[in-house]
Amino acid sequence: MNMAKLHSAVQEYTRVGVASGVAAADPHRLIQMLMDGAQEKIAIAKGHMERGDIARKGGHISWAISIIDGLRASLDVEKGGEIAQNLDDLYDYMTRRLARANIENNPDMLDEVASLLRSIKSAWDELPGITDDSA
Repeated sequence: MNMAKLHSAVQEYTRVGVASGVAAADPHRLIQMLMDGAQEKIAIAKGHMERGDIARKGGHISWAISIIDGLRASLDVEKGGEIAQNLDDLYDYMTRRLARANIENNPDMLDEVASLLRSIKSAWDELPGITDDSA
């Protein structure tokens, strides 16, 4: 098997694995998966930033912004009250920081957003009734 075919097979396996995980996940697990995905895209973007691969850096930052926008869209500010509003504001801040990190090529801003996501996910993981099947 040549490297291109191997790479394609790995990508397909990853795509199917993620799709299967999403299909079987409850809403809490989906949020966890989105947070993990955003963190992964930020880490990949940082690697591309450090290597000077501007196009891939921008693509992964855009992907992370899209994921965070999805998290933001999932909020119910009416039912969630102040907590949901605070998360909405924080997600907005994160997307603006990611956009600025992209423009300024600033890895510290990527680290800042990744840290904020880790903090939110850590609190989310502590909510009752949530199991972590990935551990």
